[in-house]
Amino acid sequence: MDNRFTVYEQQIDKQLALWEKKPLKPAGFLEKTSKAVQTRINQAIPEKVHTTITAAVKGIVQTALFSMDYMPKREPLDYGTLAYRDHQAEDLISLYKKLAAAEGAGTGAGGILLGLADFPILIGIKMKFLFELAHIYGWSTRDYRERLFILHVFQLAFSSQEKKPSLLRSIKEWRETAFALPPADSYVKHIDWQQLQQEYRDTIDFRKMLQLVPGIGAVVGAWANYGLLEELGEAGMNCYRLRWLQEAALREQAPEGEEQGWIKPSDRLKDAPQSGENGGSSHKQDQ
Repeated sequence: MDNRFTVYEQQIDKQLALWEKKPLKPAGFLEKTSKAVQTRINQAIPEKVHTTITAAVKGIVQTALFSMDYMPKREPLDYGTLAYRDHQAEDLISLYKKLAAAEGAGTGAGGILLGLADFPILIGIKMKFLFELAHIYGWSTRDYRERLFILHVFQLAFSSQEKKPSLLRSIKEWRETAFALPPADSYVKHIDWQQLQQEYRDTIDFRKMLQLVPGIGAVVGAWANYGLLEELGEAGMNCYRLRWLQEAALREQAPEGEEQGWIKPSDRLKDAPQSGENGGSSHKQDQ
């Protein structure tokens, strides 16, 4: 089975098998305790604040999913091995961790108002990172379905332990899921924005709340944002690695002598219904 992969891909395949077990583990004592504390905190926060945060999250995510604002200037990579792309991804993660840390330090030093402003700014940084990461692994974010994949990766990184298994399953089965997706303007109606922002906020709140403490806000802000981008980077890299290895396996399963004429799964997506403004996928894979 492993001879369908390069040595490097075999190593990544083993790493992914271990990584996939994390979301499947039941919530431990610490997670359950933190969730209970967070629930009490959320109940104490005025509804107006929840509404404001929900609107901010919804606005930024909608902009990312259904506009060109986060579109990387460079086209998706159409060359390079998985090892090469992983190296590019690691450099990107390092850059965005420093960017997020600097932003967190700046807003953390500015008191409560700037600390609250950090929420939408940080989400924007995360979305920009994921868009660039997609292009490193060769997937075009001009295709709205790739943006929905990005949303799934975002949720996997910042959701409760109870939600992670179903999100990981959707990501692993994305080729089938993408075929069944309705047009972008229809799909957006099915997104539970309240749940999305609540899962996201509950996952990062403890670290971000410390950022509002006078005297330590700058240090905590840098630490929190650096760690959050590190978590997102790990989730993002591994999700795109999963897709890479799936396509490599399918390519090897093509009938003997027909490899050159075999249509890659990503190319087949071009024939699926598109939303008028976004166009099709331009993903290219190494042969």
